[in-house]
Amino acid sequence: MSAIITLTLLAILVLYLGLFRARNTLLPVSLLGLLAAAVLYVVQWGGEAEPLYSNMVLFDHYAIAFSVLCIFITGLVLFLSRDYFDAASTHIAEYYALILFSLTGALLVVSFHNLAMLFIGIEIMSVALYILAGIRKKDFASNEAALKYFLMGAFSTGFLLFGIALLYGASGSFDLAAIKEYVVANPQTISPLFYAGILLLIVGLAFKVGAAPFHFWTPDVYDGSPILITTFMSTVVKTAAFGGFLRLFYFCFVPLQDFWMPVLLVITVITLFVGNITAIVQQSFKRMLAYSSISHAGYMLFAIVAIGSASAESILLYAGAYSLASVVAFGSLILVKRATGSDHFEAFNGLAKKNPYLSLALAVAMLSLAGIPLTAGFIGKFMMFSGVLADYQILLIVLAVINAAMGIFYYFRVIVAMYFRPMDRNPIVMPGEYKTVLLVAVLVTLLLGVYPAWLIGLM
Repeated sequence: MSAIITLTLLAILVLYLGLFRARNTLLPVSLLGLLAAAVLYVVQWGGEAEPLYSNMVLFDHYAIAFSVLCIFITGLVLFLSRDYFDAASTHIAEYYALILFSLTGALLVVSFHNLAMLFIGIEIMSVALYILAGIRKKDFASNEAALKYFLMGAFSTGFLLFGIALLYGASGSFDLAAIKEYVVANPQTISPLFYAGILLLIVGLAFKVGAAPFHFWTPDVYDGSPILITTFMSTVVKTAAFGGFLRLFYFCFVPLQDFWMPVLLVITVITLFVGNITAIVQQSFKRMLAYSSISHAGYMLFAIVAIGSASAESILLYAGAYSLASVVAFGSLILVKRATGSDHFEAFNGLAKKNPYLSLALAVAMLSLAGIPLTAGFIGKFMMFSGVLADYQILLIVLAVINAAMGIFYYFRVIVAMYFRPMDRNPIVMPGEYKTVLLVAVLVTLLLGVYPAWLIGLM
């Protein structure tokens, strides 16, 4: 809990730094605070994992691993933020503070042991993002993204709260241990309210992770938001939401798998096809990444459909691989859009000749997202497919392979544009922080692709 308190105080400190016009200290102070929070989590690794504060939160290996991943990705995103918010406002401390508050909510989502804390964590994470999505006040696309995100977020929260209320009405508790005890003790006499609550929770959580058919807010919000905010939403927020999703279902609902698994199976298949088919026809690189994030939500749902002891490791590795590749992809897009003013695929034509380092980093990211061997994305897909195959979901594997082939097609469009479509262009100037982030992300992606055992064995 000390790490969450540290991040909360850090966000308040950042606001005061902005108040006293110390804008040059915002980024280093934020990064040092994130490092301190990560160290506090690592120190907790070997300790006893007991629920704290009247069983509201539980910092076990699962929560610590997902929390450190979220902090690491947030650090990379903030590293890219140098001079990024200056174009939006002269008061940039608020943006750093809102990102830190949103991260705090994300850490609560992966650490909850009480459904009330799940709701609080999701709301803290989401409310800050409603503001961040609309930080460009004079940009109609940004305003539209903020409004849609707020309306859809409020709508999904209604489903989530109604589901929590029904679970409480049936089991008499918000505590995960008490809910699990209710399910185990009454396998044949589960209240219909409890089953309805599970369905509503699936709807609410599917909204949060951007799974079809509850995905319709995702493309417009991701496309209209500033690129850096989209990066945070598609990585940290999605990782935290899936961490909470899996934690709830693995801890409480495994004995009722025959009831909810077919529902999630249908959602998974729809999500894969909607995400990949719509990504194929996009001409905007940013919008393609938005739709591909929907398809990756479908792959991550595999870990819940075939829920088991390896699900946590699978979803941690997949979320890490997807987040690293997305940071590289969106970071590259920021540089290309600054230079060309466009986010279409044509803006990447001939990039390899003038910027070989940037092109190589983006190519590795696209290969990882496509699931090509020797990248972290391949290991993530392999673990997801292995878990589903072990559960004898043969049809789902076949459909997933078809969708993976579609993904290779649209990811390779970027590589083809960079390496095989020559065009006279000026070199893109890469600031030092972008070089650092891309280098770190690419190295970790390749390290996980070649030697994933160091991460897989954590939980």
